[in-house]
Formats: sequence, structure tokens, C-alpha cells
Amino acid sequence: MTLPHTGRALADAAPVPYWLDRPDRPDPLPPLVGRQTADLLVIGGGYSGLWAALLARQADPDRDVLLLDAGTCGWAASGRNGGFCAASLTHGLSNGVDRFPDEVGELERLGRENLNAIAAAVADLGIDCDFERTGELAVAVEPYQLDGLAADAELARRYGHQVRLLDRDEVRAEVHSPTYLGGMFDADRVAMVDPAKLAWGLRRACLDLGVRVHEHTRVTGLRADGAALHARTAGGPGAAPGSVRARRVVLATNAFPPLLRRLRAYLVPVYDHVLMTEPLTPAQRDAIGWHNRQGLADTANQFHYYRITADGRILFGGYDAVYHYGNRVAPELEQRAATFTTLAEHFFTTFPQLADVRFSHRWGGVIDTCTRFCPFFGTAYGGRLAYAAGYTGLGVGATRFGARVLLDLLAGGDTPLTGLDLVRRKPLPFPPEPVRAIGINLTRWSLARADAREGRRDLWLRTLDRLGLGFDS
Repeated sequence: MTLPHTGRALADAAPVPYWLDRPDRPDPLPPLVGRQTADLLVIGGGYSGLWAALLARQADPDRDVLLLDAGTCGWAASGRNGGFCAASLTHGLSNGVDRFPDEVGELERLGRENLNAIAAAVADLGIDCDFERTGELAVAVEPYQLDGLAADAELARRYGHQVRLLDRDEVRAEVHSPTYLGGMFDADRVAMVDPAKLAWGLRRACLDLGVRVHEHTRVTGLRADGAALHARTAGGPGAAPGSVRARRVVLATNAFPPLLRRLRAYLVPVYDHVLMTEPLTPAQRDAIGWHNRQGLADTANQFHYYRITADGRILFGGYDAVYHYGNRVAPELEQRAATFTTLAEHFFTTFPQLADVRFSHRWGGVIDTCTRFCPFFGTAYGGRLAYAAGYTGLGVGATRFGARVLLDLLAGGDTPLTGLDLVRRKPLPFPPEPVRAIGINLTRWSLARADAREGRRDLWLRTLDRLGLGFDS
């Protein structure tokens, strides 16, 4: 049943991402005009592309790097997410152990190194993105989830993580919610960040280093052109179609329809939805505690993630992962009233003491999901193009690592990164339609059923587990 105040709380929520709804957002850069050449063409101005352009230019200041984006840098997933910047490269330690048991220790080390490098870059480049090394608190909201937390803590300690289990009173002392039955705190492997400001800061850093950036320039096709690649562009507002001839190309379009046909089997775009509250009053803040500003997530299959922003709002998202038939991606799919109502009800169940809080923003965005939940990599056109995709909602941090892999792949030869099983192996593909949609929706139904049955997984989920396939919220 819908709570009586849910409708009022959502009534004035703006249907746009809070992070991008800023008067200080940078002005768009002009679209590409005419025929251009470059040593390195980067297609996509999200985190993957921005890190790749930045690192390429830092490594070789004479390298001519050109970055193109169909919208503006950071307008898609990089400016719509929750701002959880995690050390994990494998969508969590347990997923890494299951899929890469022989190298998970090395992947954990690389993940810690990667997060530290992001923190250093933010400081060195003067990126004002509210980077906070708050850690993350995973909470149990059903009794059966306590055993899972204990198992997660034991596994984490085996790999040197500094984690702490909290009982009901301890976790409620940290954050005052009557739904919490226990928790696990990971102190330093997750940072909070303003995602749009991070993207804009990386864009500015790229420009400062001499990267040429053109926005509102959609690449419509690629073909071999002698020893180089030729990219066609659709042009932007008031600009005619253009082209770029580049020696090497980084493809960083993630969930959007890929320019390489081979990638379509490995990716599905899944819509995730988010609410943002108005700034809390001092009394409301006191009512919930949360003075240590940790990132929060519950441990259900259909889980929620939430955090406090620098200006004292609560972001609350997740739970309902929505796939649209045929890998459909469209602006109108970002708004889904039923999902926003469900999220609002769950918010007020979590924090009944905030019944008078209203939401200022509601939005959705696309996650590039693959069957192993963590990124995969590859090359095409004889090694002249490298791609990364499939971050499955954990790309804020992992995309910098992914950018390093892409540049190593384009350089050719073996490196410590290109030799990783994570890099060399592909995930299992998704089946074609209509089996794809049937399978995804059956999996969503089964995950919800498992949450309602104390985590017991039905035959369908157990079969997917055995096959190494998955789908998550």
C-alpha cells in the first residue's frame, strides 16, 4: 500500500539528474567540423573516455588526442550515478573470487592502487568533486542476511580488508533506522564523490593538457582506412557531418548501441532509478544520525544504495533494474512513476522519522550490464581499436583502471595488465531476443521471490549460478 505522504513527497521532484542540474555546469564545447586527423581518437566523454584521454596525454604530451561525445562530457552514466567510487574491479570480492580465483589477490591489489591513484589525481589536478574517503556500510534488513554479512566479513579479512561487523545496536547507533539488524563496515575501500563534478573536472584537466574535445558530435560509423581508422560523425547543432582519421581509437560508449556489432551479444542496457531529497534540516539530520557520512547499501538481491551529499541531501536509488525489449535506450525511459513511488515508500520505511521530507529530483540512467558483472575488454581492426564495457554499475572507480588497460592494448605487446585473465577472457553472451527479454524478466522475478523467501534461490537462479550467468539490481 502506498504511504499517504509518498505522493506529496514526490510532487515537486524535478525529472532531471540532480548532479547535472547546476548553474555552474560548464558550457558545451563546439561540435566537430570538417575532416580532422588525430593520433588517438576517443569516442565517448564519460569516465572511461576522459581517463583514457587524460592518461594518454600525460604519458606522451606530443600525442594528438581528440575526444568526441554525442552529448556533453558526463551527461550519461558518469553524471547520473550514486557517486560510490569503489576499489573493487570485480563488482565485489565474492564475485571476483567466483570468476577469477587464481588472480583475485592481484586484482584486489590493483583495485586499491587504482582508488589511491584517483584520490591523488583529484588532489593534484585540483578537481573539486567532494571526494570523501568515507567507507561503506552494508546493512542487513532481514534476519537471513546476517549470515551473509558474516561470510562476507570472513572472506574480506582473508584478503586483508579492514572490515568490522556491527550488531543491531551498533549499526543503529551509526545510522538510526528501525530496519537495520546488523552491518559490516569497510573503512577505506569506498569513497564518495560528486559524479558530475568529477567528470567535469576530468574534462577540464584534459583541455588543460591539450586534448581536443568536441561535444554534440555523434560518431555514426567506423571503417578501416589504410593503416588508420576512419570515423564518420553526424555533426551537431548547426554543424555538418564530419570525419576523423586516427591511428588508434578508444571506444568508450558503454551501454549505448555499440559501433562494433560483436559487442551487442555481451551487453544489455538496464535502467536504474534514483531519488534525491531536499537538504535536510539540522533536526532531521539529528533524527537519523549518520554523522560519519558512510555510503550505505542493504544486502538484498534487489538492493538499495544511498548516501549523503555535500549539501546535506540523501540520494536513494537502486532496487528496480529495468530492461526494455530489444536493448532499447530512449530519453523517455528515464522516468518511471511506479519505480519512483516504490523507492519513496522504501525510503520512508527505512527512515520513518523523515516522513516530512520531500524529494527535489528524480531520474534514471542506463547501466551497461554483462553476465559477469565486471568489465570486459578487447580489440578490433587489427589492434587499432580497443574497447571496454560491462562495468555493471561500478564504473566510477574501475573506469580509470579500464582506461589503463585500453592504452596498453593499443600499444601492443604483453603488459602486466593485458596478461590478466580479467582482460583476456570475455563474459558469456546474452541470448538473442525474444529469449533475452524472457530470461532477464524471469530472473528479476526470481530475485524478488528469493528476497521474499529468506534468500532461497529457485531452480532458475541456481541454474544461472552454475552457468556463470547473472543479473542484479
